Amino acid sequence: MAIDYTKRPPRTDAAATAAPSAPAGGAVSLSKVTLTKSAPSVSLTKRGATGGQLRVNLQWSSGAEPAKKGLFGKLMGAGSGIDLDLACLWEFTDGSKGVVQALGNAFQAPYQGAPIIRLDGDDRSGSNAGGENMFIDLSRVAEIKRILVFAFIYEGASNWAAADGVVTLFPASGPEIEVRLDEADSGSPTCVIALLENSGGELTVRREVRYIRGGQADVDRAYGWGMEWARGRK
Repeated sequence: MAIDYTKRPPRTDAAATAAPSAPAGGAVSLSKVTLTKSAPSVSLTKRGATGGQLRVNLQWSSGAEPAKKGLFGKLMGAGSGIDLDLACLWEFTDGSKGVVQALGNAFQAPYQGAPIIRLDGDDRSGSNAGGENMFIDLSRVAEIKRILVFAFIYEGASNWAAADGVVTLFPASGPEIEVRLDEADSGSPTCVIALLENSGGELTVRREVRYIRGGQADVDRAYGWGMEWARGRK
């Protein structure tokens, strides 16, 4: 099922845990924080994990079967798998907002100048050992209002269980933060993963793992981003 919405150019108006002594928020580990339903959020600011580049990494299994030769293999679609795309909606404190994604070649934000957010590429198969990576410059956290990280199935059946996706946030310092896409909705091609939000100078990460029966415009409506959308392709 192809989800191929892209954002029209926007208008501009006018890491996490690990120290055992830190406040609760995610399963505590010296090397990793796992955000769960019972412990869904963590403050990057309180844990001294702001500053530098935050890497957001998406890994998944393509679920593809070995390719079969001949006409029968072509008819059965053997070898085809799931193509997940990592993306985010963003809103900055100056009122500008938009999307970072491979669709429409919207690989960075803002669209001009040094990016606060950038996507490093597009893994079409899930076989890339590095997965897909998004980088967020937390040295400019004062310019960030909120960033909503999500993934969508660009190609292949909406089978999140087979995809076995996991998103890991790697702060410049401190332990990594993990969000597992461990729930499934076979009718939803899109999964909202996490919300990074700046409230009074404190940057927090909150687990969402919310499945959306639609594309980017539906994510926008669900979270009140208020943008206009048009169809687009890679």
